Amino acid sequence: MSVMPKLPSTVAPGRVRRVLDWLFGAAAAVAACCVLGIFVLMIAGGVGRQLNLKVSGINDIVAWLCAAAAFFAMAHSFKHGDFVRVTLLLEKVSANTRRMLDMGCLCIAAVAVAYLTYSATAFTYESYTFAEMATGLVVIPIWIPQATFVIGCWLLMLAVLDELWIVLRGGKPTYQVAVEERHAKGDFSADV
Repeated sequence: MSVMPKLPSTVAPGRVRRVLDWLFGAAAAVAACCVLGIFVLMIAGGVGRQLNLKVSGINDIVAWLCAAAAFFAMAHSFKHGDFVRVTLLLEKVSANTRRMLDMGCLCIAAVAVAYLTYSATAFTYESYTFAEMATGLVVIPIWIPQATFVIGCWLLMLAVLDELWIVLRGGKPTYQVAVEERHAKGDFSADV
């Protein structure tokens, strides 16, 4: 039994689909571990301060874990319809018009995320090339925490391109199917 959440089935299950679903689920699991790490470090820091221990470097690590949690979770959140989307217009148009609007939005998103991914990768590679070090209390090569930003961007770009491919092939976007399945079960908690 897999612990990775299963995406709604919008395309035939194949090897690539299984790998992508696993990859997005694994990234979400890493994000959850980062959040757990933040919790543990914050508790340890609070207790450490009460015991007059030096715990000031914890803040640097918590900040890096916050960024890692956010970026590792983006692809999974996007695929499951957990990004904020304005659907007022989409709910009022025909299915064919909605498909065209989804295609247009996904094309714009693909370009924007590709630019973000390129910039993040170039920025991190520059940090690596110049052997730049973190300036906080925990001094490590800064490309290490920056790499989580890059990996998250690449995963999000892959997720957007995957959705664009699904829509171009005539399928319904996975994020739309996920929301419809939640609503069919009476779960409107993500809409609040």
